[in-house]
Amino acid sequence: MSLRSLPKTVWLLGAISLLNDSASELVYPLLPLYLSSVMLAGPRFLGLMEGVAESMTAVLKLVSGALSDRFATRKLPAVLGYTFAALARPMYALVSTALGVFALRILDRLGKALRSAPRDALLSESVPASQRGLAFGLHRSMDHAGAVIGPLLAYALIAGGADIQQVLMWALLPGALCVFLAIQIKEGAPADTGAKAVQRNWQWRTLPSPFKRYLITLAIFSLGNSSNMFLLLRARDLGLSMSQSLLCWALMAAVATVLTTPLASWSDRIGRKPLLVAGWTLYAALYLAFALVPSSITALVLMFCGIGLVSAATEGVEKALVADVLDPAQKGSAFGWFYLASGLPLLPASWLFGEIWERVSPLAAFGASALCAACAALLMLFWVPVARSVTAAR
Repeated sequence: MSLRSLPKTVWLLGAISLLNDSASELVYPLLPLYLSSVMLAGPRFLGLMEGVAESMTAVLKLVSGALSDRFATRKLPAVLGYTFAALARPMYALVSTALGVFALRILDRLGKALRSAPRDALLSESVPASQRGLAFGLHRSMDHAGAVIGPLLAYALIAGGADIQQVLMWALLPGALCVFLAIQIKEGAPADTGAKAVQRNWQWRTLPSPFKRYLITLAIFSLGNSSNMFLLLRARDLGLSMSQSLLCWALMAAVATVLTTPLASWSDRIGRKPLLVAGWTLYAALYLAFALVPSSITALVLMFCGIGLVSAATEGVEKALVADVLDPAQKGSAFGWFYLASGLPLLPASWLFGEIWERVSPLAAFGASALCAACAALLMLFWVPVARSVTAAR
């Protein structure tokens, strides 16, 4: 299947994510540096902030997805979600305390909670099963392209003499464009029109057993998937400047941009499991490397590229697997459960990572994350029953 065969809705959702992530990644890499240098908040506060923000919104993602099934609308929660995020990001420049940053981070994540499951359900309904990997891969690639643009724009502004507050205000422009495009979304009938209608029920006991196993395995991986902000802190500890950190962040996103679409599309042919197992195994190896690497710019550049490769191999594939499992009438709820399983463990993940970093060592913190990823890879390989390919599954 070629990119040209994808419907307009897929491209529109991709453009929205590109703009949204441009705004997000203009802000996101600066927050740990902003908190530590201006507000004197360390890894412990950063871990608590990220954990609380992500875990609180994980529950709301399930609610938002279930409601989008019940009321058969994906557009309204998506538009509201992008609007909340667009309002929150430039306001970071206006607050003067770490608690103010904390509150805005939660508002930003609430926006993500509202939009994520309905948007992914809309994306999966726009294409047939044979194109799910391709569609989710393109969407993630465009999202990552925004993650290249944002840090590069921040780098250019800082190199031109702007301070952090001025850079943060620039997030207003792509955020506003994102909301404008979200309003243009048109909902239509699901592509899988021949699917048998089922009762809309989002309770755990009604989910298929293979899907439950997948969610449990995903939760274990997420327990070790602490905020990427810690990678920036680690890079700073190893000698990278603010501008070098922004460039590494942009390079990581560039790798994901280039590779996500072909790798996710490949999963349409070989199945989802091989890529997930390989990606999670590589994640474990890279986190051990972040713990053990000496102060080497070359090594750090390669490791940030490796994290980009992990994102490319897993993010679109994880979502395509969700769309493979459940009936179209339950897709909003299915993606809600996906986000709950991947988001709720982020509170202990980021909080514990920060605590272990400060109380023990960075080696122990990165090692614990690597262990969780390795366990998830083994469970995915031997415990989660997934068909080899989409064709076989159907």
